[in-house]
Amino acid sequence: MKAFAYYYICFFKSSFFEGLISRVITSLIKNFLNILSFLIIRFLLNPQTMNVQIINKSKHATPSYETEGAAGMDIRANINESIILKTLERVVVKTGLFIALPIGYEAQVRPRSGLAAKKGITVLNSPGTIDADYRGEIGVILVNLSNEDFHIKDGERIAQLVIAKHARLTWEVVDVLEETKRGESGFGSTGV
Repeated sequence: MKAFAYYYICFFKSSFFEGLISRVITSLIKNFLNILSFLIIRFLLNPQTMNVQIINKSKHATPSYETEGAAGMDIRANINESIILKTLERVVVKTGLFIALPIGYEAQVRPRSGLAAKKGITVLNSPGTIDADYRGEIGVILVNLSNEDFHIKDGERIAQLVIAKHARLTWEVVDVLEETKRGESGFGSTGV
């Protein structure tokens, strides 16, 4: 028994055992740090991602984000022939896209800044809202605010789609609203 105890003590005091323990602890720490960095990147630094059902009946690719930091995806006109949009005219342009959003989310149809700045073309009801329970084709209401006709071609990027979370409310009917410093001042009351 004394011999066993002697060899047992010698083994645990040996450089082999100390090296083994050191490697195991180092490996555990590395694994822990890798998992921690993954969780930080996944949940704190990256935006929330979710799966959304889409039917793409258009002749074009399914919308996607153009850059890593983009909030919106460009959507394209899905038309059989070009549309001439005259000054101050509006038109609903079909996209061939159908989506099913989860309850608590909306899709916002917003103007493309390049079309608005360079051509005067914008989304009339900006942002247009696509509700979670809507299952029809996405249409974009475009208006021409320029002094020139605008030709909408099949496949042209006409708007962008942004997915946003929203809250639902219940009204609390009261006789008086809580007072604020601003009060009823509005429409330019803080300056032009």
